[in-house]
Amino acid sequence: MQFSEFLGQVQHRAQLPSLGHALAATRATLVTLGERLAGGEPADLAAQLPREIAHFVVRGEPSSMGTGQRFDLNEFITRVSLREGVDMPLAAQHAQAVLGVLNAAVSPGEMAQVRGQLPEDIRRLLEGGANIVPEGIAASAASAGF
Repeated sequence: MQFSEFLGQVQHRAQLPSLGHALAATRATLVTLGERLAGGEPADLAAQLPREIAHFVVRGEPSSMGTGQRFDLNEFITRVSLREGVDMPLAAQHAQAVLGVLNAAVSPGEMAQVRGQLPEDIRRLLEGGANIVPEGIAASAASAGF
């Protein structure tokens, strides 16, 4: 999948007003996903993405690359929210759109390896479909001032 097609699909799925917003959502989501993956998986995933966005997956601190930080869906969405500068319910919607496009853009074998490193709650975001706003996100957003 080409860069412009990837962003166009993110823009459409997340109903974003511009490709710039789609790029911001993509960056926030892929950086966060890269932090969650261990071993050589970030590099393997990046190898199948357009070069313009591949570096987001391997962008973390060199010392933590491939360590596979352990966090759940709420932390995943919190990180996306902070990076993208949107509230948590929007971050959840945007992350789901980006991961849905990622699922379509990358080979099934590679996506199986990515899924194998993710907890069930984050894996659900990859499947797309109906909006998945995790329980507690709205409450967390309100208490955090989002």
